Amino acid sequence: MTQTERYATTNPYEAKFGYSRAVRRGPFIFVSGTTSIDPATGVVQHPESTYEQALKIFSEIIHAIEALGGTRQDVTRVRMFVTADEDTDDLGRALKENFGEVGPAATMIVGAKFVREEMKVEIEADAIVLCFLQGRMQ
Repeated sequence: MTQTERYATTNPYEAKFGYSRAVRRGPFIFVSGTTSIDPATGVVQHPESTYEQALKIFSEIIHAIEALGGTRQDVTRVRMFVTADEDTDDLGRALKENFGEVGPAATMIVGAKFVREEMKVEIEADAIVLCFLQGRMQ
Protein backbone atom coordinates (compact mmCIF):
# COMPACT_ATOMS: atom_id res chain seq x y z
CA MET A 1 0.00 0.00 0.00
CA THR A 2 1.35 3.41 -0.98
CA GLN A 3 1.66 5.97 1.80
CA THR A 4 0.61 9.58 1.54
CA GLU A 5 3.17 12.13 2.74
CA ARG A 6 2.36 15.76 3.37
CA TYR A 7 4.56 18.84 3.47
CA ALA A 8 3.37 21.92 5.35
CA THR A 9 4.75 25.39 5.95
CA THR A 10 3.73 28.08 8.40
CA ASN A 11 1.83 29.92 5.65
CA PRO A 12 -1.27 31.21 7.47
CA TYR A 13 -3.64 30.10 4.69
CA GLU A 14 -2.67 26.43 5.05
CA ALA A 15 -3.95 26.33 8.62
CA LYS A 16 -6.88 28.67 7.98
CA PHE A 17 -8.23 26.68 5.03
CA GLY A 18 -6.95 23.20 5.99
CA TYR A 19 -4.66 22.20 3.14
CA SER A 20 -1.07 21.04 2.68
CA ARG A 21 1.58 22.91 0.70
CA ALA A 22 2.40 19.64 -1.08
CA VAL A 23 1.28 16.03 -1.04
CA ARG A 24 3.14 12.94 -2.25
CA ARG A 25 1.53 9.60 -2.99
CA GLY A 26 3.79 7.03 -4.60
CA PRO A 27 5.84 8.75 -7.30
CA PHE A 28 3.41 11.69 -7.61
CA ILE A 29 3.93 15.06 -5.91
CA PHE A 30 1.28 17.78 -6.10
CA VAL A 31 2.18 21.30 -4.94
CA SER A 32 -0.74 23.56 -4.01
CA GLY A 33 -1.19 27.03 -5.41
CA THR A 34 1.78 28.97 -4.07
CA THR A 35 2.17 32.72 -3.74
CA SER A 36 5.05 34.89 -2.58
CA ILE A 37 3.72 35.24 0.96
CA ASP A 38 6.39 35.02 3.66
CA PRO A 39 5.24 32.16 5.92
CA ALA A 40 6.89 33.70 8.98
CA THR A 41 5.36 37.17 8.68
CA GLY A 42 2.32 36.71 6.44
CA VAL A 43 3.58 39.58 4.26
CA VAL A 44 3.44 39.28 0.47
CA GLN A 45 6.99 39.57 -0.86
CA HIS A 46 7.73 41.83 -3.87
CA PRO A 47 4.24 43.34 -4.18
CA GLU A 48 5.26 45.43 -7.21
CA SER A 49 7.03 42.74 -9.26
CA THR A 50 5.47 39.72 -10.93
CA TYR A 51 8.93 38.50 -11.90
CA GLU A 52 10.29 38.62 -8.33
CA GLN A 53 7.11 37.04 -6.96
CA ALA A 54 7.44 34.23 -9.50
CA LEU A 55 11.10 33.62 -8.60
CA LYS A 56 10.16 33.39 -4.90
CA ILE A 57 7.26 31.05 -5.72
CA PHE A 58 9.35 28.72 -7.88
CA SER A 59 11.92 28.56 -5.08
CA GLU A 60 9.17 27.56 -2.61
CA ILE A 61 7.80 24.97 -5.03
CA ILE A 62 11.21 23.40 -5.58
CA HIS A 63 11.80 23.33 -1.82
CA ALA A 64 8.45 21.55 -1.24
CA ILE A 65 9.22 18.96 -3.94
CA GLU A 66 12.68 18.34 -2.50
CA ALA A 67 11.21 17.99 1.01
CA LEU A 68 9.12 15.11 -0.35
CA GLY A 69 12.05 13.39 -2.08
CA GLY A 70 11.76 14.87 -5.57
CA THR A 71 13.92 17.22 -7.62
CA ARG A 72 13.46 20.11 -10.01
CA GLN A 73 13.93 17.63 -12.88
CA ASP A 74 10.88 15.66 -11.69
CA VAL A 75 8.49 18.57 -12.39
CA THR A 76 6.12 17.57 -15.18
CA ARG A 77 3.51 20.32 -15.12
CA VAL A 78 3.03 23.88 -13.87
CA ARG A 79 -0.15 25.93 -13.78
CA MET A 80 0.35 29.67 -13.50
CA PHE A 81 -2.31 32.24 -12.68
CA VAL A 82 -1.51 35.93 -13.17
CA THR A 83 -3.60 39.05 -12.62
CA ALA A 84 -2.58 41.15 -15.63
CA ASP A 85 -1.77 40.53 -19.28
CA GLU A 86 1.23 42.87 -19.15
CA ASP A 87 2.87 40.55 -16.59
CA THR A 88 2.88 37.39 -18.72
CA ASP A 89 6.36 37.98 -20.17
CA ASP A 90 7.89 38.38 -16.70
CA LEU A 91 6.14 35.23 -15.50
CA GLY A 92 7.27 33.30 -18.57
CA ARG A 93 10.86 34.50 -18.09
CA ALA A 94 10.84 33.27 -14.48
CA LEU A 95 9.45 29.90 -15.62
CA LYS A 96 12.16 29.52 -18.26
CA GLU A 97 14.94 30.47 -15.81
CA ASN A 98 13.76 27.84 -13.33
CA PHE A 99 12.57 25.02 -15.59
CA GLY A 100 13.75 25.78 -19.13
CA GLU A 101 15.98 22.69 -19.27
CA VAL A 102 13.23 20.54 -17.72
CA GLY A 103 10.51 21.62 -20.15
CA PRO A 104 7.38 20.83 -18.10
CA ALA A 105 3.89 21.11 -19.56
CA ALA A 106 2.62 24.56 -18.63
CA THR A 107 -0.58 26.58 -18.54
CA MET A 108 -0.85 30.33 -17.93
CA ILE A 109 -4.24 31.83 -17.05
CA VAL A 110 -4.55 35.63 -17.20
CA GLY A 111 -7.07 37.70 -15.24
CA ALA A 112 -6.95 35.89 -11.90
CA LYS A 113 -7.96 37.53 -8.64
CA PHE A 114 -6.33 36.36 -5.40
CA VAL A 115 -7.11 36.52 -1.67
CA ARG A 116 -4.71 39.46 -1.25
CA GLU A 117 -4.56 42.41 -3.64
CA GLU A 118 -0.74 42.54 -3.64
CA MET A 119 -0.52 38.97 -4.96
CA LYS A 120 0.21 39.17 -8.68
CA VAL A 121 0.77 35.48 -9.38
CA GLU A 122 -0.01 32.02 -8.00
CA ILE A 123 1.58 28.82 -9.26
CA GLU A 124 0.83 25.09 -8.83
CA ALA A 125 3.16 22.25 -9.83
CA ASP A 126 3.08 18.49 -10.26
CA ALA A 127 6.08 16.17 -10.25
CA ILE A 128 6.67 12.48 -10.89
CA VAL A 129 9.66 11.03 -9.05
CA LEU A 130 11.19 8.77 -11.68
CA CYS A 131 13.67 7.03 -9.36
CA PHE A 132 10.64 5.75 -7.39
CA LEU A 133 9.17 4.24 -10.54
CA GLN A 134 12.48 2.81 -11.69
CA GLY A 135 13.01 1.12 -8.33
CA ARG A 136 9.55 -0.48 -8.52
CA MET A 137 10.14 -1.77 -12.04
CA GLN A 138 13.37 -3.57 -11.18
